[in-house]
Amino acid sequence: MTDDKQFSSLDPQGEEWETLRAEGHRMLDMMVDNLMILRQQPVWQPTPETVRQRFRSAPVPKNGGSLEDFTAAFQQDVLPYGVGNRHPGFMGWVHGGGTAPGMLAEMLAAGLNANLGGRDHAPVEVERMVIRWAATLMGFPETASGLFVTGSSLANFIAVIVASRAVKDGLALRRSGVGGRPLVGYAARSAHGCISRAFDLAGLGSDALRLVPLDGAFRMDIAALQNMITADRSAGFQPFMVVGTAGTVDVGAIDPLADIATIAEAEGLWFHVDGAFGAMAALSPYYRPALAALEKADSLAFDFHKWAQVPYDAGCVIVRDPIRHAAAFAQTLSYLSREDRGLAAGAPWFCDLGPDLSRGFRALKVWATLSVYGTRELGRMVDHCCAVARHLAQRVEREPDLELMAPVTLDIVCFRLRSPDLTNEELDTLNAEVVKDVQESGIAAPSTTRINERLVVRAAIVNHRTVNDDVDRMVDAVLMFARQRGLRSA
Repeated sequence: MTDDKQFSSLDPQGEEWETLRAEGHRMLDMMVDNLMILRQQPVWQPTPETVRQRFRSAPVPKNGGSLEDFTAAFQQDVLPYGVGNRHPGFMGWVHGGGTAPGMLAEMLAAGLNANLGGRDHAPVEVERMVIRWAATLMGFPETASGLFVTGSSLANFIAVIVASRAVKDGLALRRSGVGGRPLVGYAARSAHGCISRAFDLAGLGSDALRLVPLDGAFRMDIAALQNMITADRSAGFQPFMVVGTAGTVDVGAIDPLADIATIAEAEGLWFHVDGAFGAMAALSPYYRPALAALEKADSLAFDFHKWAQVPYDAGCVIVRDPIRHAAAFAQTLSYLSREDRGLAAGAPWFCDLGPDLSRGFRALKVWATLSVYGTRELGRMVDHCCAVARHLAQRVEREPDLELMAPVTLDIVCFRLRSPDLTNEELDTLNAEVVKDVQESGIAAPSTTRINERLVVRAAIVNHRTVNDDVDRMVDAVLMFARQRGLRSA
């Protein structure tokens, strides 16, 4: 022993509880105050070098300090320099803005410190309830299986694993590995990169994912899909799944899901949908018909932390057949035995449905969000975001120095500065530099992508706080910085 002080626990002692309570209230007030004045703050600002150096040079704490000092350090060095997605001017990536009830629910979950890997306790029932709600909202049967995960990247990975084990003799892959089995799947060229990564991590290899060309509306070309499946079968490959996207990352397009479902059924393929953000459009009576074919999918990946505004992280995977889902992951270990009663009852456990044994209580903040707002209000929020996106597209079309680069299907608008005096390559550079100018100004935070090999400005209207004035300010800033860089107005 090197310390004569007797250890009791890490909890406060005596009057220290009141000090903790007071500091907790101060933390809560700080965050609520910050939410109230978001619009008056910069969307994003670079982290100062002095702050970076404090983090990079800080030694591992040997002796403890006060909670007050920790709060002060957070307030000074972290709070002002976040990614900015809570701000109504954040439009660059598909990040939800979060809500105050979700923030409070996250605190409750942390206080409970529940492990949702398994065991028989109420938080497990909460997750099962929310999974059942999610399945119902997306047109799946209530009996569907599901799991909360970090995000759609992991949700898509789980779907690829389940689909590969659903083929004939597929469960043997769990023991012998993929080996030389020529399994191949299909997704549009516009599919998110996490689909290719899922094939890689699943041991299939990224080359096993065939990328299908797009039609004129940036959706999967159905004729090309059918031709590729036929060609692969003739070449001795074994097609096993096709992935449709509901809300592509670049332009927000929705693949022709009903047509994909028809081909998948005829060819005996697993039909998976990556609906990372776009699946939430099903909450809107106006947009739901475009997603009607979700009810035909074998599995679905989506995020509550995007358009549903749940704080990060809260991804979800739904699998129509719970038997196939469990068969892909469940394992029997003596120390994880399931009982008919007691704390080890309640099978199947969530660790039987995915790779994680230790899992946080993500479902609580989803329950809070759905309970406080309801699906009708969230559907109205979806409609609002799409209306702001249409307003932005109309503003772009009125500006002679801007051009719309893709149809606006949901909430993503892609546009580009143009000039007859500049080459395409010079315009690529101009658009890229102007986006960085706008981000560093703190006025707004759009991003860039490439459409038809041209670099464009991309604005995703996902934050429930964003209104028409916010996107107008973003356009004004784009034009202002472009002119400062020498763009001559048309």
